[in-house]
Amino acid sequence: MQAHHINAITTAATTIVQEHLGIAASVSKPFVSGKQFVSSDISVVMGVNGTLEGQIICTMEEQSAFSIVGSMMGGMAIHELDDMGWSAIQEFGNWVAGKAASELSNVEETINISPPVINEGQSTFRMEKTFLTIPLGSDIGEIYIHVSVTPG
Repeated sequence: MQAHHINAITTAATTIVQEHLGIAASVSKPFVSGKQFVSSDISVVMGVNGTLEGQIICTMEEQSAFSIVGSMMGGMAIHELDDMGWSAIQEFGNWVAGKAASELSNVEETINISPPVINEGQSTFRMEKTFLTIPLGSDIGEIYIHVSVTPG
């Protein structure tokens, strides 16, 4: 992974949280998680293929997910995730990955994103390649964007 890949994905995640959800957010220094990491309560997993291949995984605590869904539903108070809530979390992952694809196209990378898969509960995610974690601090808690991509 090169710096311009990370910058594109960081810009994408920040833009989605700030502009689409209206939630103040700032990026902390990205760090290498190694070939595995333990997720937060809720994860959205998207596969990437094209000139880059791998995974983009967004993880967050349950309360952060409630806040994201509430923002997506016009400011509603959310206390549990029903089918519509889970769908909204999947759509949040689509927004981040879709914006990442758009930002990466600006640096001559073309990627396709697989439909998102939700993981509920903490899990250990493993890949053959190293994950880079982008911490996104926000008014609703930390959102972590874990990225493991290599040239396709």
